[in-house]
Amino acid sequence: MTGRATVEGGGLEAALGLMAGASSVAVLTGAGISTDSGIPDFRGPNGVWTKDPEAERRSTIQHYVADGEVRRRAWQVRLASEMWHARPNPGHLALAELHRQGRLHTLVTQNIDGLHVAAGVPESLVVEVHGTVHRYECLGCDATGPMDEVLDRVRAGDDDPACLRCGGILKSATVMFGQSLDPVALHRAEQAALEADVLLAVGTSLSVYPVAGMVPLAREAGRPVVVVNAEPTPFDAGAAAVVRGSASEVLGPLVASGAPLG
Repeated sequence: MTGRATVEGGGLEAALGLMAGASSVAVLTGAGISTDSGIPDFRGPNGVWTKDPEAERRSTIQHYVADGEVRRRAWQVRLASEMWHARPNPGHLALAELHRQGRLHTLVTQNIDGLHVAAGVPESLVVEVHGTVHRYECLGCDATGPMDEVLDRVRAGDDDPACLRCGGILKSATVMFGQSLDPVALHRAEQAALEADVLLAVGTSLSVYPVAGMVPLAREAGRPVVVVNAEPTPFDAGAAAVVRGSASEVLGPLVASGAPLG
């Protein structure tokens, strides 16, 4: 790990010790784990919403449904998204290694980029609480399918593609502002926080609820929380260990600390 990583709270040694002793780890990831793959976060200095004030409007279901121009712009933004070219970075690969060690309980992610599965974590262990950009859905009949099918229509000149089954409005299979999260996904996230030996929160500001509620749930259940993030979070003071730095630098050593010998 380079000198860019710093530690607070219980520090790096505490994090290494907790991870080494855990036979079951629940992981919560946010946008910060994917920035090293070239995907910008949302509210950082170079974030999507920081650089483009209209982005939040395109992510709000009421505006998306009511305004065809918002949808047309949204489809062009999807077409040009960095996510189609992004590849897993060492942080994603470290969490895939945690699975190969047999120690990954559940990986709950706020990201929609699909990089955890691309890195090798089985879909059955990944809970995408905000959905996925790799599929589309119809707001009229709930039809769904691969996003490429709709993007091909956009490339061919259909600037606001409608559902081929019912004529309804199409969008990416992601949760927009104004939409509810999947209760099944939330239940799985809560159970992971309660059941695993350690909760590892990576690259998330821990300010978006209800997913951030995994942290107090884990603490109330007596499970230690390890936070890996570039910036402070509201839960740092109560975490068992806080490591400042890039997830792609920090996660490798943390996961390796629990690797079986020989």
